[in-house]
Amino acid sequence: MSVLSCFHANPVTPVALTLDLDDTLWPIWPAIERAEVHLHGWLAQRAPATAARFDTAGLRALRDEVARTHPHWAHDLSAVRLESLRRALAAAGDDVRLAEPAFETFLQWRHRVDLYEDVVPALERLASRFPLVALTNGNADLRAIGLAPWFRSVVSARGFGRGKPHADIFMEACRQAQAPPAQVLHVGDDLLLDVEAALAAGLQAAWVARPDIHADVDRAPPGTHHVVRSLGELADRLGV
Repeated sequence: MSVLSCFHANPVTPVALTLDLDDTLWPIWPAIERAEVHLHGWLAQRAPATAARFDTAGLRALRDEVARTHPHWAHDLSAVRLESLRRALAAAGDDVRLAEPAFETFLQWRHRVDLYEDVVPALERLASRFPLVALTNGNADLRAIGLAPWFRSVVSARGFGRGKPHADIFMEACRQAQAPPAQVLHVGDDLLLDVEAALAAGLQAAWVARPDIHADVDRAPPGTHHVVRSLGELADRLGV
């Protein structure tokens, strides 16, 4: 049997799907890097002292520092980014009230993602048969991206209060999908946060190992139901 084959000989047919977003439906780092560049350009016009003191790498380092010193915000990437902007503005002597509009600029560009080419046709196929619930640790807005019509709901770490790999956020996604965990297939790119965590929570798991992110497909944990290279391949597997 190929490593890209179904790991379970007779997997239970799911009645609902939960889907990760970043690096599953689009590559996240190109969008983040583009957003950081435009954020810095915005600061250069409206908070020049901050832009002069912190380049894009410096702003990212400050964001990482806030994340390290505020572990209680691990589920809320927006709070981390916003606080880092407040700190940057304060350190440079600029108006800290600019943090909110600066963050909105970042978000606008963060949502200009480049979808993998298979995503829209695959979502159309999958949504025609299964209720789809987005399950994310990130701060993507599916309405801003244009994918909301295919999803029943979104369960985010920020909205729920904590994120993957905690089992309770998977249980909430199953509740919103109106299906028991054993009949829900979670689909994602991260072996720990998506695949292992979903299996531990009692869901089925599909690993989307996109070639630009995961060259090696031999690391799927035992019990993984599907290993695929694209969402379209998963739709083929599920017969839709």
